[in-house]
Amino acid sequence: MSTATSARPMTAPSSHAPRAGGTRRRSRTRTRLELTLLLAPALLLFAGFVLVPIGVAGFYSLYAWNGFGPLTDFVGLDNYVDAFSGEVFRGAIGHNLIIAALSIVVQLPLSISLALLLNRKLRGRTFLRMVVFAPYVLSEAVTAVIWLLMLQPGGFVDQVLRGAGLGWLVRQWLADPKIVLYTLFVVITWKYIGFGVILLLAGLQGIPAELREAAALDGATSWQATRHVVLPLLGPTIRVWIFLSVIGSLQLFDLVWIMTLGGPANASTTMATYLIDHGFKRYEFGFGSAVAVILFVICFTFALLYQRFALRRDTDGALTRAVS
Repeated sequence: MSTATSARPMTAPSSHAPRAGGTRRRSRTRTRLELTLLLAPALLLFAGFVLVPIGVAGFYSLYAWNGFGPLTDFVGLDNYVDAFSGEVFRGAIGHNLIIAALSIVVQLPLSISLALLLNRKLRGRTFLRMVVFAPYVLSEAVTAVIWLLMLQPGGFVDQVLRGAGLGWLVRQWLADPKIVLYTLFVVITWKYIGFGVILLLAGLQGIPAELREAAALDGATSWQATRHVVLPLLGPTIRVWIFLSVIGSLQLFDLVWIMTLGGPANASTTMATYLIDHGFKRYEFGFGSAVAVILFVICFTFALLYQRFALRRDTDGALTRAVS
């Protein structure tokens, strides 16, 4: 009896182990097959519309090619050297960086202030939100044409300033090299401020009202509750907004191209307008491809560094919450 009972536990695991192992292997194979079928279309599109064009641009950038005929004039890295040695391109990089810095310094506080205001219970709050967000719905081309007409000499902006007794502020808004970049930044702010406000409003909606109420019960003022409770919890949304704003500033093209073509005297040239001007208008496709690769490397490097040092704890926290 004892021998029979002791033998049963020894034979039972060996008889069921192959079935369990085979089931797990089939489950893993099925999961991998499902992931492959689901991800394959997206990966093919990503490769076809992102990776392949990047590789083609990198290949073209090694040639002095005007877009016609075969690629025969191999110049190596000369296009990159010529780009960085040119004063106009270095100035274009500086203009993009100025727009990015102004976006963080000006647009971010303005977006947070408007979002906090529109998050309160105000009469006509829905209408105010619509008014703030409406410019973002307009296309860049429509926005550029509207402001181009308003900023012309004697246009709507000049008439408003003169009517308000501020005629001494009237300038050649798009013809003065000293102020044209900042004029464009005003237009950019008017166009994109709505996106920042809506994004921050979504973040504010995710903050429990009980936290602010608890801070008020502890004697905190409205500003102290906002400073020490709301803004820290709004941090992940703010960091996402900064990332999108900087990337958009580095790739700025439409508004500048339509309103100034990068002028006057290259005072508003950006990397994208410089690329289009040389690559398509002057038929320097090899050189334009080099500029495109430089722009991609700058954006990609910023994205990696920002992900590593700013967004990592947000993504790690989201992953931890999803797993738990």
